[in-house]
Amino acid sequence: MEIRNLVTFVRIAETQNFSRTAEQLGYSQSAVTMQIKQLEGELHVQLFERIGRRIKLTEAGERLLPYALDILGTVRRAEDIARGPAQISGRLRIGTCESLVISILPPVLMKLTEQCPLVEISTHTARVPELIQLLHQNDVDLLFFLDQKTYFPEWIKVSERPEKIFFVASAGNPLAQGGQIPLERLLQEPMYLTEKGISYRYAMEQALASKGYALHPVWEVGNTDVITRMLLQDKGVSFLPEYVVRPYVEAGQLAVLDVACEEIMMWSQLVYHRNKDVTPQMNRFIQLMLEHIS
Repeated sequence: MEIRNLVTFVRIAETQNFSRTAEQLGYSQSAVTMQIKQLEGELHVQLFERIGRRIKLTEAGERLLPYALDILGTVRRAEDIARGPAQISGRLRIGTCESLVISILPPVLMKLTEQCPLVEISTHTARVPELIQLLHQNDVDLLFFLDQKTYFPEWIKVSERPEKIFFVASAGNPLAQGGQIPLERLLQEPMYLTEKGISYRYAMEQALASKGYALHPVWEVGNTDVITRMLLQDKGVSFLPEYVVRPYVEAGQLAVLDVACEEIMMWSQLVYHRNKDVTPQMNRFIQLMLEHIS
């Protein structure tokens, strides 16, 4: 039984698509088909069945999958130990959101590149529903996202951490001078917000709507760094995760506003697909992430 055939089998189970598997592994589709036929011939079972255009594991394929993952995981760990961190190579694809890629991921990824200089890292930013789809299609290896607690049976959740979301403004803004701020007063200020559909903005809008208030931002932009720059120039107020504004609050440049509304809490979550062949670079990234956020 060849390891490459098990790799192909696991990748098809991830993507549910022969042609996408061939593209990702750098094979022709006929080579992928031949590898699966070889594996099926050795095991004397059918591993996949076609229903219309969909590829689905047979019962025999479902039984084989956890063992294939264990075998490949053992091989990966052995390679990792034998080569050492500096020799780990391959690609690492991370699905995430704009605020996390700006604020939390940079020190982790810099440490990863120092330890594993041969690893090719790419980050893919999108809204949470699109990120989940990328994970299901095996177009990313891991998801690191911000949302309400989210679970799928096909996920392995590595970590989840509560993240507070605040109304913030320049430390020189009159609203930052103390005392609880009524919503009516807050909404008189120019508002700079992330785009509609972002998890924490949606939660805040729902909380305001329950009290009969609606938001009319002067600018919507997906990049939280741009919003922070506007706040530092005392152009208005915003609603941002604590991890985005923490360094500026600690430096006395921005202030968290005491607003008369319920606290909004989201969760940063790190997950990968249960059927994923976990590579050494994925393991190394997970270790560094857990060290950084603990």
